[in-house]
Order: sequence, then C-alpha cells, then structure tokens
Amino acid sequence: MDETTAEATQRVTANELRQFIERFERLEIEKKDIADQQKEVMAEAKARGYDTKVMRKVISLRKRDKDDIAEEEAVLELYKEALGMA
Repeated sequence: MDETTAEATQRVTANELRQFIERFERLEIEKKDIADQQKEVMAEAKARGYDTKVMRKVISLRKRDKDDIAEEEAVLELYKEALGMA
C-alpha cells in the first residue's frame, strides 16, 4: 500500500469510527430522555396515590416467564412456612 492509499484508508476508518461514536452518543441522549420520562410517569402515579415500589415490581414480573414466577413464589412460600412466617 502506498502512503496515499494508507492515508485514505485511515481517513475512511476515522470517519466510520466517528460515525459509530456519534451514533452511540445520540443513543445515550435518547436513553437519558427515556429515563427522565419514566421518572415523570412514576412521579405522576405517586402523586395520584399509587405505590410506585409495587408498580415497579409488577413491571418486573410482567417481563418474566409465568413458570419462573410460579416456581419462585412456590419456593418463597416454602421458605416462609419453614420460618413460621406463613
């Protein structure tokens, strides 16, 4: 590779790298905006009397497989019974 080709390749690589970094930075900004919007939703729900801790738990459960939830709840009940909490 002669020097001109190497410089051109480096320039293209630098441009491509810059594009990846700038895309990632834009996504970071979008992610922060979404997180801010989620906080606003929870603040609004809390202001209307909802328990946001429980809401977050429900949201977490909705993401999981029903069988996994059932298994975890069964083990939890077993442990509670063993400790005299049930």
